[in-house]
Amino acid sequence: METLIRRDTRAWRAQVWIAFGLAGLLCLSGLVWLPGQDLDRAFMVMGYVFSLSSAFALAKFVRDVEEGAQDTPAWRLVVWGGFAIAMGMTAWGLWKMDINPTWKAYLAVSWLFLISSAFTLAKTLRDQWEADRLERRLQARRSGGNTPDGGMPS
Repeated sequence: METLIRRDTRAWRAQVWIAFGLAGLLCLSGLVWLPGQDLDRAFMVMGYVFSLSSAFALAKFVRDVEEGAQDTPAWRLVVWGGFAIAMGMTAWGLWKMDINPTWKAYLAVSWLFLISSAFTLAKTLRDQWEADRLERRLQARRSGGNTPDGGMPS
């Protein structure tokens, strides 16, 4: 019986990377030309970076839990709490910033585009990693040897 390994198309992977790059570029341009204080700009850069890194951590955590990984309740709190705080503080900073509403809308939409494309990118990268791992295991099984990651084929 042949095992089918499902992979994303190159077009999908390109679209995901282009969307993520475009979102990053839109955020960067909005922050570089943000009118107002340097302190406002610095706060928003920190908020965007914190939001982005916490989105990747949350995506990994959710996927690991879905696969049956056991994490401590404290780690669950850190991951979900970090994401909630990052998103909440960045939204609060946008809301309170004394700038034109059009700038606020631009920054908010580009920020949400960045976060949603980060989740999509994380899923796409994880899917590729899992397909590669499965392929290595199948090749090892066919050759009757150990898997390249050191374990026996399952």
